[in-house]
Amino acid sequence: MESEISGADLSVSIGGLRLKNPVMTASGTFGYAKEFEPYVNLHRLGAVVVKGISLEPRAGNPPPRIVETSCGMLNAIGLENVGVDRFISEKMESLQAVTVPVVVNILGDTVNEYREIAERLVDVEGVAAIEVNISCPNVKKGGVAFGTVPEMAAAVTAAVKKVSSVPVIVKLSPNVTDVTNIARAVEDGGADAVSLINTLIGMAVDLRSRRPALANVIGGLSGPAIKPVALRMVYQVAQTVSIPVIGIGGIETAEDVLEFMLAGATAVQIGTANFVNPRASEEAVEGLARYVTEQKLISIREMIGALVLS
Repeated sequence: MESEISGADLSVSIGGLRLKNPVMTASGTFGYAKEFEPYVNLHRLGAVVVKGISLEPRAGNPPPRIVETSCGMLNAIGLENVGVDRFISEKMESLQAVTVPVVVNILGDTVNEYREIAERLVDVEGVAAIEVNISCPNVKKGGVAFGTVPEMAAAVTAAVKKVSSVPVIVKLSPNVTDVTNIARAVEDGGADAVSLINTLIGMAVDLRSRRPALANVIGGLSGPAIKPVALRMVYQVAQTVSIPVIGIGGIETAEDVLEFMLAGATAVQIGTANFVNPRASEEAVEGLARYVTEQKLISIREMIGALVLS
């Protein structure tokens, strides 16, 4: 299969970052990559995106914090992570051995926290790009999520971009009235690319106990259930901005990847599917190679934005 993959041109570029194929892993679903080494050949992927990193360690929410739903799952992990200093000292060594780009997802409660995390990552060997999670609440603005107000989204983007020496990807929330307004704002703030969508807000109820299924009551919905929403938003954003778009939401197979690329995505991230099939991302790459060969395409890039509307 290695020769089949290498024989097809699957390469794409994201804000100056060259990927050998468009399949990335999604933050929060792939740990720090080492957890998946027994199951998937990390070196075959386009890029690895690690779970979100905050300035200080976070314990996350109390359990239960994951529940299966129809065609997907709800999670309320609460952004549990080791914090940026421990991430650098404990996790980066194994990530430096991965031969594909490593993208570090970052999160904060203030603009200064985002900036400081980015500053600490500047000289860390092996960090190929930063993905900025703007679905977090701004504690100085009454808990309003950065990603729901264009001005706040642009401010976070500009702060990270100012100190970053690597491409900056901004991950957009779908829980807004018009995602294109936020996409334009982060592009104006200097983002090299956008990724979307983050999870939709949802809830589940345990009928036997008559309690919420999640201890946090509400959580983020992901998986195949959100794919049509994600496709629509990716299409709209790709029509609006000039920077690359990374599609996320319910992607499981090579066919899903190709649909997002037709809608305008340059690359994709596979998330919830990793819990069902740890090899999902690698199998998607293999499927893309077969498609390019069978369709006699010069490059997978021919699929980007090639949706036929009439």
